[in-house]
Amino acid sequence: KARGLADLGNVYDDGALSNRNLLINSAMQVAQRGTSATLTSGNFTLDRFKVQSSLLDNLVGTMTQDSDAPDGFANSLKITTTTVETAIAADEYFYVTQFIEAQNLQRLSFGSSAAKDITVSFWIKSTQTGVFAVSLYTADNAGIANSTYTISSASTWEYKTITFTGDTARAINNDNGLGMYVNFHLAAGTNFNSDPTDEAFEAYSDAKWAGGHVQNGVITTASATWQITGIQLEAGDTATPFEHRSYSDELARCQRYFQKQISTSSETSLSFCRGQGFASGSAYVYFEHPVEMRTKPSLSSSIASVGNLGALAANGGGMGISALTTVSAWSSVYTTVISLTVSSGTFTAGQATELDAGGNSGAFLSFDAEL
Repeated sequence: KARGLADLGNVYDDGALSNRNLLINSAMQVAQRGTSATLTSGNFTLDRFKVQSSLLDNLVGTMTQDSDAPDGFANSLKITTTTVETAIAADEYFYVTQFIEAQNLQRLSFGSSAAKDITVSFWIKSTQTGVFAVSLYTADNAGIANSTYTISSASTWEYKTITFTGDTARAINNDNGLGMYVNFHLAAGTNFNSDPTDEAFEAYSDAKWAGGHVQNGVITTASATWQITGIQLEAGDTATPFEHRSYSDELARCQRYFQKQISTSSETSLSFCRGQGFASGSAYVYFEHPVEMRTKPSLSSSIASVGNLGALAANGGGMGISALTTVSAWSSVYTTVISLTVSSGTFTAGQATELDAGGNSGAFLSFDAEL
């Protein structure tokens, strides 16, 4: 109890008893894009987490939401290798990362004499044992810190904590841009792996990116797996118990960066948004975002995968949709204005319209404002 009270006091001194975790969706609850994706660089599966790689020749595998998790958690992020990368060349790397918005990092006071230490804690499991690396990179002024952790027992959940020294030399801008990468390295060639920084921030160089990383076996071993959950990044030198948040809270945080509406087999007439006709073959509709997005988002839809996205309902008449484009000048972080082009049917300018799923399961609109 005395130790617990001391840790609580440390947390209070560092300025947070709630909202401690600087990461989003790190209990791996939210998967708006779906529960599985290929290991292609830049791909997301679970919201806010993506894979990044460079120059890999052969790797095939998946990143999935998995129900295998330690006590107190329901999900983990799981990497599974199907086709191996036969060797890791000097200029190759692979890692899982989350990007943090800069204005959410101001409590760290980086770039000043008051810079706070920062602690990352997480649950990890892999078929491969050995030394893996974690690195933090501050994007505004190119600071890098890295450290290692060891997986001791194959296919066993283990808890790890690492504390990084606060960076007094490099500030993080107070804006909605990219503030920090939090990287979990699964492979690193010698160009990125020869200069450990020992938990202290330094000026970036390639050699420090994953300095000290040893274990490349996850992507060079067939059927190898690597899983992680319960990641907490917090100010201070103390790893506190994981800050569990409700699904609705995590979803809203994720929706600042990505939002998706999709029809299911029981919702094939799902209404996405409404507006009015502009001419006989076009209209404008208005999608109200459930939360303020980080910046004006880009639009994607299911037109390519299910044909006409749906139907434009005009006084009860269905119309096919052949194209959707964002009208940026009329859009904002709160509302996206979408121009429709119809492939069949006509309507009168000013007539009320509705964009819907048109009888399709899997019809979707998505809005991307990721860092």
